[in-house]
Amino acid sequence: MSRYGWMLRGALTVLTVVSVSHAHAAITVTDDTGATVTLAAPAQRVISLAPHVTELVYAAGGGSKLVGAVSYSDYPPEAKQVPRVGDNKALDLERIVALKPDLIVVWRHGNAQRQLDRLRELHVPLFFSEPHRLDDVAVSLTKLGALMGTSGVADNAAADYRARIAGLRARYAARPPVSVFYQVWDQPLMTLNGAHIVSDVIALCGGRNVFAQLTPLAPTVSTEAVLAANPQAIVTASVGATKPDAPLPGLERWRAWPSLTAVARGNLFAIDGDLIDRASPRIVEGAKVLCEDLEGVRGRGF
Repeated sequence: MSRYGWMLRGALTVLTVVSVSHAHAAITVTDDTGATVTLAAPAQRVISLAPHVTELVYAAGGGSKLVGAVSYSDYPPEAKQVPRVGDNKALDLERIVALKPDLIVVWRHGNAQRQLDRLRELHVPLFFSEPHRLDDVAVSLTKLGALMGTSGVADNAAADYRARIAGLRARYAARPPVSVFYQVWDQPLMTLNGAHIVSDVIALCGGRNVFAQLTPLAPTVSTEAVLAANPQAIVTASVGATKPDAPLPGLERWRAWPSLTAVARGNLFAIDGDLIDRASPRIVEGAKVLCEDLEGVRGRGF
């Protein structure tokens, strides 16, 4: 073999060793609880235990690796074909085991603690997803991309998401503030506090969550408390976007108090819940709708 041949063979050997070394390098990230998640190699069989997680996995480039998901994991459309492993009330642990996952992405506030304890007994790496701020969505994309070996797609998705959020922030965050009551449920009457990502969306749009200081994350409030806060806008999530002259689910009750500022000015809004409540890249679309609604409030005067 010529001297050149030996040099070429040696170079190829080094490249092979380096490639094998990288292929087996451990991947370590921290999840939203601060816990360390380590995989010996990129995950190939992923289970999602929340609809927003399913969206994050697809956006991060891992859709082909998703082998199980919970009910209401309906976006993107191909997610509807992924085998179901339960819902927000109960998980099918036998089905989860049968799917042989090498990574399970969990929503801590949506999955019961007892079932989470049983998941830990499976000794499958768990990544807890609980974004509280808008930028947490981008961080989640990059971390899931690292765990699934799809960082190229995930990093691009995170950059695009951040750019769109920055555009909304530049346009609306410094506008005159609008006080907002965000209604999660009407019986009992529930809202979200300042630690929830929806509150961050409200702030992005130049709004102020009137119950930001309450605890827990989704506190129950009284009608009297809402009347005392006298918000300039009342917002809720519903199936589908706000339609002119259509009934607003859960908000009609407030018409009984015509002197309430939000009612008097016609500032009752329903936003597609999949866009505003899910901590996925689509929350940008929900934020855009809310920002436009609050700009309408400003246009009608305070």
